[in-house]
Order: sequence, then structure tokens, then C-alpha cells
Amino acid sequence: MKRILVSFALLALAGCSSDLDDLKQFVRESDKRVPPKIDPLPAVKPFEPFTYEGFDLPDPFKPRKLAAPKEGGGGLAPDLNRRKEPLEAFPLEQLKMVGTLSQGPDTYALVRADKTLYRVKKGNYMGQNFGLITDVTDSEIKLKEIVQDSAGDWAERQSVLPLLEEAGKGDKK
Repeated sequence: MKRILVSFALLALAGCSSDLDDLKQFVRESDKRVPPKIDPLPAVKPFEPFTYEGFDLPDPFKPRKLAAPKEGGGGLAPDLNRRKEPLEAFPLEQLKMVGTLSQGPDTYALVRADKTLYRVKKGNYMGQNFGLITDVTDSEIKLKEIVQDSAGDWAERQSVLPLLEEAGKGDKK
């Protein structure tokens, strides 16, 4: 039985070797072709170590100090217990002043945020930096914002939200 299997395997191998002429011809032709050009590897830049020297700076990944001012210090800080107004949910850059209206002695500004129109006046808050409206005129809203500096201390800054000039307004001929 072993002899039959061995002879059968030899016959199968002999049958496979008859078509090798095509393969040998292909290998000879491919050896004659010009090999493609291989670009040299780029030069390796030496590693330059970096020394971090900002250990005395506040960590940007930790929550900022939101502590109330120390007694007797008279420091500036927002009222964190005050109920937020609807326009404090939006950054000042997303708010647009679109007009004004007067009712008696009060002048109101019309502010658009996300396709909704709000009416605000002096004393209201808007923007995400505790922006208190200090004045409303026909052309702008003046705000006093309270922001934290890099050291975590509160600082006051003035901001203005100008009246939005509509494109094409006044082009009637």
C-alpha cells in the first residue's frame, strides 16, 4: 500500500513540473527590467529634550479658583448665588442687538439669540462672563463683565454689543 501511495505522489509531482517553462521565462524577463528607484530615507532629526518650567503657574486642567473674596480684602467677585438669566447661557459673540424700544423712561434693547428675541434693559445680565448691562443706547449695549485672569483672580472688563446693521438696508432707490 505504501508503494502505491509513494508512486502516486511521484507521478503527481512529475505532472506539475511540466508547465514550469512559462514561469522560468517570466522570471528571466522580469530580471532584465530596470528596478524602480527607491527614495532614500529622510534624515533622522536628533531629539531635543524640553524642560518644563511652569510649575509655579496655575494648572490649566484643574478647576479655577471660584472662592469668595477674603473678609476685609474687598476683592472683586461675581455673585455665584444669583439666579441666571436666559441670555447668560450664550457667549456674547452669539448675541445680536437688533433694535431698541422705549416704554416711558426705560429704554430696552432687543437681542436675538438662536432665532429667539429677548428684551433687556440696564441691570439685566447677558453673556457667559457675568455681563451686567450698564447702559442701553440706540446704537449699542454697554456691559461690565467679570472674568478670571490666569492667576484665578477676578477682573472687570468693559464690553460693547453694537447694533446689528442689516445688509441692504438703506439701498432703496
